[in-house]
Amino acid sequence: MRELIGSHDLLFVTLDTLRYDVAAGCLQAGRTPYLSKVLPGGVWERRHTPASFTYAAHHAFFAGFLPTPVTPGPHERMYAARFGGSETSGPGTYVFDAPDLPTALAAAGYHTVCLGGVGFFNPAAPLGRVLPGLFAESHWEKAFGVTAPDCLGAQLDRLETIVHALPPAKPLFTFVNVAALHQPNRHYVPGAGSDDLSTHAAALEYVDSRMGRLFDLVTGRGRPCQVIICSDHGTLYGEDGHTGHRVAHEAVWTVPYADFILDAR
Repeated sequence: MRELIGSHDLLFVTLDTLRYDVAAGCLQAGRTPYLSKVLPGGVWERRHTPASFTYAAHHAFFAGFLPTPVTPGPHERMYAARFGGSETSGPGTYVFDAPDLPTALAAAGYHTVCLGGVGFFNPAAPLGRVLPGLFAESHWEKAFGVTAPDCLGAQLDRLETIVHALPPAKPLFTFVNVAALHQPNRHYVPGAGSDDLSTHAAALEYVDSRMGRLFDLVTGRGRPCQVIICSDHGTLYGEDGHTGHRVAHEAVWTVPYADFILDAR
């Protein structure tokens, strides 16, 4: 990633709470046709998240600790905050002298934008201002949140306004936290009375239907775009008696991951 800084826009998407098994199953069943076209090799990479819930995972992500490949390492990281003793920075790693990626990219001339989704990005409480506070520009509204059926569509409406107002010469780092997969997601299956794996999968189908517009927006500025898309953690729907996340369970720790470059339109 080191050689891309300045010449490429950057897009980081977290599909909040998306389980790896559901993501892989939907892909295999043809339920996420747009993602199947853009994921390298047409598949999700199976990785392990650094944390079991949104707030902790995103702090790790922004410091350079993306989900880790499940194969034995060490694995070279895409980017990393410089610190003594790091053993996973290599020749391609973008190493920065800042505590987090948004701050580093701002120093490198990028405009940094956060479009929050779940409650940890809701600025109504001080805790919800911490992660958005890393960015030059941040947005959250109820229409972006977990109870809004077209939450990603509302985020993209805001992103379209931002992109059109930004000078083309200014590189852009866009971060989008997508709330659709998070409970409650029963509204994606008409008549569903509760959240379960089927409503979780239906939420992913909804997200897939909006990804084309997202990628069109970030590639329409005349420069290529480095994309990172992953889940921050999985979630449980009754497995071993658990509902939700923030527990040490295989379905929570195992997440889908992909990175790739989109050409400019």
